[in-house]
Amino acid sequence: MPDLIEIKAKSNQQEKVRNILLSNKAIFKGTDHQIDTYFNVPNGRLKLREGNIENHLIHYHRSNQKGPKHSLVTLYKSTPESSLKKILSDSIGVLIIVDKKRGIYFIDNVKFHIDIVNDLGTFIEIEAIDSDGSISKEKLLEQCQSYISLLEIKEEDLVSNSYSDMLLEKSRIS
Repeated sequence: MPDLIEIKAKSNQQEKVRNILLSNKAIFKGTDHQIDTYFNVPNGRLKLREGNIENHLIHYHRSNQKGPKHSLVTLYKSTPESSLKKILSDSIGVLIIVDKKRGIYFIDNVKFHIDIVNDLGTFIEIEAIDSDGSISKEKLLEQCQSYISLLEIKEEDLVSNSYSDMLLEKSRIS
């Protein structure tokens, strides 16, 4: 079960962020068109990510707070075109769907997302990931804060909620 510290921030500086990442030897994994289907669950969050690069059923617990936050994540590798989405939709119901285009970059154990989210706008995410229990939470937090500084992310641009929460809130207002 991966352990991670992550941030999400609004960004209209995506090209600048991309250039900073590449100048720091980030590995570009590609651009993924992802459909995240969130399901109604009593604990944590459950989403099915369908993309051309990443396909997972993801369950996670994370608090809604601005700045770096700890997440406990369980991943299940799914296959495109499986019946998993229908089974989950029919049994527990769909909460909301997030449609985004995501540029995926890595520097060592740190994953960066440059996102364009339908109906929400443009964002940057940083995930400092410990996939095998060898990196302390303090080190993950240090990595995350270091990249916040490097990418010149301002505190007022940090976002506390998930894209699903933002879309749910937007649908309540309209």
